[in-house]
Amino acid sequence: MAEPILRRAVAADIPDIRALTIRAYTKWLAVTPRPPRPMTADYDHAFAAHRFDVLVDQGALIGLIETVPQDDELLIVNVAVAPEQQGQGYGVLLMRHAEDLARRIGTKGLRLYTNKLMTSNIALYERLGFVFDTETYHDQGTVAVHMVKAVEGSPPLA
Repeated sequence: MAEPILRRAVAADIPDIRALTIRAYTKWLAVTPRPPRPMTADYDHAFAAHRFDVLVDQGALIGLIETVPQDDELLIVNVAVAPEQQGQGYGVLLMRHAEDLARRIGTKGLRLYTNKLMTSNIALYERLGFVFDTETYHDQGTVAVHMVKAVEGSPPLA
């Protein structure tokens, strides 16, 4: 069986990106006070403004990572893996890819944010070397946890 292919997304992937994201985040609807932002994002707009890399297995989209340079960091906007593919290391593969991107474009590190109630995501990010930076408070009592990770060989994060 062939390994999944990681490639840069093209505009024709937008419907599959939207659908995969909704499927991947559906499990959080019972946990969070409102749908996670990636479920309601405008992916036509996001595709024009951000980089999307997709993981494809036998022609089917099984994972994605959305990134955008922001100041001297690479912001991970969204990482999603198809529910039936979760737990197989694809999320880690996508996160390592973002780290490689950050290194290649010369940023000093990575940044991401996630809902404070998504504790399994926070635990994964900590295992990958991300550390707590700050919390921000949003509508309906939502708390976003911001996490950062220095990219090896780059200046430390301030």
